[in-house]
Amino acid sequence: MARALYIHWPFCLAKCPYCDFNSHVRDSVDVELWRKALLADMRHEAELAGGDKLTSIFFGGGTPSLMPPTLVAALLDEAERLWGFADNIEITLEANPSSVEAEKFAGIAAAGVNRASLGLQALDDRMLRFLGRLHNVAESLEALAIAQRVFDRVSFDLIYARPEHTLTFWREELAKALTFGTTHMSLYQLTIEPGTRFESMVRRGEFTPLDDDHAADLFAFTQEAMRGAGLPAYEISNHARPGEESRHNLTYWRYRDYVGIGPGAHGRRGGFATTRHKKPENWLAAIERNGHGTQEERALGVSEQASEALLMGLRLAEGVDLATLTARFGFAPDALVDPDAVARCRKLGLLSQHGDRITITPEGMGVLDAVLGEIVSAALVAA
Repeated sequence: MARALYIHWPFCLAKCPYCDFNSHVRDSVDVELWRKALLADMRHEAELAGGDKLTSIFFGGGTPSLMPPTLVAALLDEAERLWGFADNIEITLEANPSSVEAEKFAGIAAAGVNRASLGLQALDDRMLRFLGRLHNVAESLEALAIAQRVFDRVSFDLIYARPEHTLTFWREELAKALTFGTTHMSLYQLTIEPGTRFESMVRRGEFTPLDDDHAADLFAFTQEAMRGAGLPAYEISNHARPGEESRHNLTYWRYRDYVGIGPGAHGRRGGFATTRHKKPENWLAAIERNGHGTQEERALGVSEQASEALLMGLRLAEGVDLATLTARFGFAPDALVDPDAVARCRKLGLLSQHGDRITITPEGMGVLDAVLGEIVSAALVAA
C-alpha cells in the first residue's frame, strides 16, 4: 500500500509566467476551513491506502511555505496517527525564498519538516524579474542560509536555458550555486508551457526562447559540471550527492504507490489513478459534499501500469530492471521494450544494457522523450 503522502497547497502570492502547476492567487484564505478540509481528504485516503508506515511526505504547491506552521503541524500529527512514521522519514516542504516566508522556517521545522526545497530559480535580479519572482538575489541567499540552519536537508531549484542565456553566464551562475554547499539541486530548462503567460508573450513576439541547439549545449555542460562537483544527475533534472536523493520523488520515478490530497493532487494506489478537483473552490465543495476531494478514481490496466513504470523509471540514472518489471506486471521483456529499437539506440550511444537492466546514457538524456517514444510506446500499445 501507499508509503508516501503528497499534500497540495494551491495558493501563491503571484502566478509566475512560466508556471503551469495548479496554483492560484486569492485575497484571503480561511485557514481553519482548509485545515478541516485537508484532514478530511487525508482520512479518506487513509481508509483506502493504510497499513504501511509512511516513509516520506511532500508539501507541494502553490507555495506551501505560506501555510501557518500550526497547520503544517496539524497535518503531520494526523498523518502520523493515521499511518505511523517509518524511522528516518523524509518530510519535505517547498518554499519561496522571500523574507516573509523565511520567518516561518523555524516554526515549520519545529512542526516536523526536515527537508526544504527552495525555489531560487536564478541568481540574477534581472532574470528573477523576468521570471516573475517576488524575491531578489539578496533575499533568496538570506532565506537559503536560514533554511540551512533550521532544516536537516536543503535543496534548491534553478531555471536555465533562459532567453539569451549564454554558456559563459550559466557557467558562472552554476559555479556560484555550487558554493552554497547544498547536497541536492534541481536544475530545469525553461520550457514554454501551454496556457502560461510566457506562451502568450512568445506568441506576441515579446521574447524568443533559447534555440534547441544552445539549450542542448547548456544541458550537456550542466551534466558534466554537476558530475565533476560530486552531485551527478540521478534523474534528468535532479542532482545529488549519493545518498541525498529526494526519497519522495524516487517513489514516483520507481512507480511505487503514493497518496495525493488537496486540490489537483494525483495519486497511485493499488492499480488506481486518483485525481482531485483542481480549482480550490470546487475541491472544497467536493469535501463538503462527499467528505473527500476526489474528482476521478480510474482503474489502470496492467499494460498502462507497465508503460508508466517504464516511462518513469527510465528518467532515472539507475534505469529499469526488465526482470523486475516482468515479475511485477507479467509482460515478457520483449513486450516491455522493442528489442530492435533498443539495439538501434545502443548503437547510437543513447542507452546501455547490462543483462536485464536498461539505462539511458547522458547523451540519451538530452533527447529523452525521443528515446522513450522509440523504445517504449510501440512495445505496449498493442498489449
